[in-house]
Amino acid sequence: MSFKQWANALVMSVSILLTSSAMAQSPVVVSSKIDTEGAVLGHIIYYALEDAGIAVTNRIQLGGTSIVRNALINGEIDIYPEYTGNGAFFFDHEDDTVWRNADQSYALVKQLDYDANQLVWLSPADANNTWAISVRGDLAREHDLSTLEDLSSYLNDGGEFKFAASAEFVESASALPAFQEAYGFNLDSDQLLILSGGNTAATMRAAALQTSGVNAAMTYGTDGGLPALDLLVLEDTLDVQPVYQPAPVIRNSVLNSHPEIAEILESIFTQLNLETLQQLNGDVAVNGEDASVVARRFLDNL
Repeated sequence: MSFKQWANALVMSVSILLTSSAMAQSPVVVSSKIDTEGAVLGHIIYYALEDAGIAVTNRIQLGGTSIVRNALINGEIDIYPEYTGNGAFFFDHEDDTVWRNADQSYALVKQLDYDANQLVWLSPADANNTWAISVRGDLAREHDLSTLEDLSSYLNDGGEFKFAASAEFVESASALPAFQEAYGFNLDSDQLLILSGGNTAATMRAAALQTSGVNAAMTYGTDGGLPALDLLVLEDTLDVQPVYQPAPVIRNSVLNSHPEIAEILESIFTQLNLETLQQLNGDVAVNGEDASVVARRFLDNL
């Protein structure tokens, strides 16, 4: 090898080393969707990595699902919390019943996203943020209601019931009609208060205030207002709805640079059950606290 060839090789080697070092030292860009739960979970991820000595950049509440997911795929962000059930839409598998099973849906989206995009789904929270039917706490306690099977028995025995929901929930084949078919009950028009839009804050408020006799509401499983308004999510024991477990999704190259991230976040997300997420979301949505403050306090109390 001539001196010139040796010098060129040396320059190239140094360049590769410097590039690799810069990549290794690049901050992990943490992001989330724009909603309340996204902000809470995004900050939990951000602070957990920062506490572990990993350099991080905050791009939390970046936008809606398509914006955040495309940013992850394109390498503009490195990690954010997503929901397992959305894999049905990401990969055009909406009709597959696998999405109604927590373990199977997690395994499927994990495999599909790694194969297609080199994205890794880390351990999910033990909570399901899917469409739900919730009832007032006093009604649940008086009639021992905890599942949708209990509700069916109550309704078929002539129990008083009025349900606040959006038109989409009432009319969509995958929502109320699916619940009614699976559990064997039927709500007539006098038992429904249909509200415009799909905002669960309005349906929960109607149940809490007993607007027009309402004692039940369309909600999402981890809605923050549920505990504060004394509303109980009835368990979907027949798995009618797809499972939407929140889980961190990270680019594989970033995980290879920081393999400890998987263990750090697993120890945290496995403690995020339904009641915990409802409380954290409620601290933001109901009590008006900043999501960053709520996340920091949660981690400090672990």
